[in-house]
Amino acid sequence: MARRGEMTEIIPLEDNSSGDSIERPSRIDTAPTYNSRESHNLYPNGRPSLPPAQHHSRYSFVDTPGGSPPGTPLTGGGGASPYGNLVPPRYQSYTTVDTRSSSPSAPTPFRSQDTLRPLFPDAPSTFLKKDWVQDGSIAQLHSRDDAEFWNGWRRHLFYLAPFMTALSLALYWLYFGLRIAFVTSAQKARHTIFPLAWIFITVEICVAIPIFMQNFWTMFSLKKRRRPKLRLIGNDVPTVDVFVTCCGEDDDLVLDTVRAACDVDYPQDKFRVIVLDDGKSASLERAVRDLADTYANLYYKSRPKFPGVPHHFKAGNLNYGLDEVHTMPGGAGQFMAALDADMIPEQQWLRAVLPHLLVDPKMALACPPQLFYNTPPGDPLCQSLDFFVHVCEPIKDALGVAWCTGSGYVVRREALDEIGNFPLGSLAEDVATSTLMLGRGWKTAFVHEPLQFGTVPEDYGSHLKQRTRWAIGTVDTSFKLNFCLWGDKIKQMTFAQRTSSFLYAFLSLFNILLTISLFAMPVVLVAGKPLVAYANNEQLRWLIRSCFAAVISNRLTEFVLFIPSGYHTGQRGSRYQLWMSPYIALCLIRTFVLPTWLGGSAQAFKPTGSLQSALNERDAQRRAPMYRRLWTIVVNYLAGFHLTYVYFTLVAVVLSSYRCFLQLTLKDTLICLITHAFWPPLTFVIVCSSFWIPITYALDPPTVPDRELLLNRDPKTGIAHPTKESKTVAFKGQSAWFELEYTFTTLFTTLIFVCSFLF
Repeated sequence: MARRGEMTEIIPLEDNSSGDSIERPSRIDTAPTYNSRESHNLYPNGRPSLPPAQHHSRYSFVDTPGGSPPGTPLTGGGGASPYGNLVPPRYQSYTTVDTRSSSPSAPTPFRSQDTLRPLFPDAPSTFLKKDWVQDGSIAQLHSRDDAEFWNGWRRHLFYLAPFMTALSLALYWLYFGLRIAFVTSAQKARHTIFPLAWIFITVEICVAIPIFMQNFWTMFSLKKRRRPKLRLIGNDVPTVDVFVTCCGEDDDLVLDTVRAACDVDYPQDKFRVIVLDDGKSASLERAVRDLADTYANLYYKSRPKFPGVPHHFKAGNLNYGLDEVHTMPGGAGQFMAALDADMIPEQQWLRAVLPHLLVDPKMALACPPQLFYNTPPGDPLCQSLDFFVHVCEPIKDALGVAWCTGSGYVVRREALDEIGNFPLGSLAEDVATSTLMLGRGWKTAFVHEPLQFGTVPEDYGSHLKQRTRWAIGTVDTSFKLNFCLWGDKIKQMTFAQRTSSFLYAFLSLFNILLTISLFAMPVVLVAGKPLVAYANNEQLRWLIRSCFAAVISNRLTEFVLFIPSGYHTGQRGSRYQLWMSPYIALCLIRTFVLPTWLGGSAQAFKPTGSLQSALNERDAQRRAPMYRRLWTIVVNYLAGFHLTYVYFTLVAVVLSSYRCFLQLTLKDTLICLITHAFWPPLTFVIVCSSFWIPITYALDPPTVPDRELLLNRDPKTGIAHPTKESKTVAFKGQSAWFELEYTFTTLFTTLIFVCSFLF
């Protein structure tokens, strides 16, 4: 494996054309030096390869500060490189430049130059030639890797999020403090107990806790994240084994990923693509072997499975690949990378991720976000991970707690060897792997660049199975590692790393309490008891005012907090936490609480009954009729729970309101309505609307074009990448309807607040 790197001074940049000196950058850790045994070509026996590289040289870091005109040569290690005033590129097209000489021994073109063409559009044709490329250099294209996602005024406004979050949390707890104090005061004044009022306080806190914890995490954005946008230049690069894991997916889906993986901008003799087929598909094997005639670095592998012997799902498949590469020509690569079967990598994927491992010898793993190109318009099920990848992961990365998210990551083989490869017995081997690495003192990185695009599940059932599997895997990993609070396996984790692991496991488990507490509100209303108890009208006024302050501050915080992911995406995530909680709670109880004879099962969500055929709900031509969609989602996929809750809650609201209208005076009627069903901010409206989403999905599912229409495919090579339009979530009227609900509840809360001063 690679040896640890040494400290070396960055070469100063000089503008040879003007004579002006450029500021000397600070010192950094360089990548490890690879010896001749470690830096072999992967394909020495008959495979096309480049001439042997000089492996005694270190990787040098090439900074690209502004102020120099394009074309300014940059010196480093004896070579010259024309990096000058760089503007962050947007890689929209790739122009192939033939740099081969007439000599038959000339190496293949340096394709890394092609991705730099947008930086110098006016340069002569001889500009992107081999003579300026310095092998093994790392270019810094921008001081921030997420500059392509968001910048300018939005970034500055987002810096207010921690302060607004702190204010919102303080006002919420002031409100709850008054609620508790006034219930206690009312009990003393009336010499009775208000158990249902205490229950409603518990409901409010339970509904607010996920918001509290999510918002609390954003307060750590005060710690500035300083991860630059890097590129690895030249052909003197480490070897990489790229695993494409699959198990029963459509051949066309897998082959699109395989072709794109073979086409990445990286010397062909320094990486190989290995398809690890856990489904042992004969048709896929034939197709991959046919492609191997075009891509000499492509292989197909399928592990044997024996009856009664656990195969450990994806982790077992990856470990099989890690063992197999030792028997392949050239042995194991210095780094290992993995792609899910549906994740199409961008051409600069490896050159963008690897530098973060090379500049820090303690960096074990670097992972880009999982982005998608077939998300339905409006994303009704909140299938995109935009809030997680654009808000949560960058903050975690700043604290040194970046997770491996399962695809697109590159990992150091030395770190994998130290933890015994991928841990077995977990449905979330990616989270477990990064957690164990952090526990051994390694580092992990989140590379916030759009470097891979995949597909979300195309039906309701598959979405439930995916998300409940994630929840079970996260909780199971936490149980095995004692919630990362103590133990030998995590003894080198920092306080922030332990806190993060505990927080996300707790949020998954909290779905059980959240599901139970949601039923408390309609029960209180049916019983005819007030949701709010107080001793006198003055206390009621202060409760209303504190509630208004908490609600408005939370709304303003949401506007700022959701800036990186988009406001509507953040709101969908909040609703998703509510309607998805019964599914996650059920699976967690079955997995970790119930014995087998009571229905316990160590698996993700499984529908009841027998499904005769797929619903095809997102295909306008082939989708099942409405009655069958409703029956399947309500009965087989257990959305009947959501239907029952909405019906029960609305009946409770109507019954409670009817009792209020029996009051003798208008004032008593209004106070009764406010203190019963219509206590601001009308929690029942938001909860019922969220729980109705599965029913709405069954009645009016979104339409998604055929996958081929979402891709730009090269007719000659068959290589496909998502279109620009498919990479964003299209707007749908449902988002406007949800915003209308939020606006209405906010205005209602404001109206009650104003009335507290007038009456």
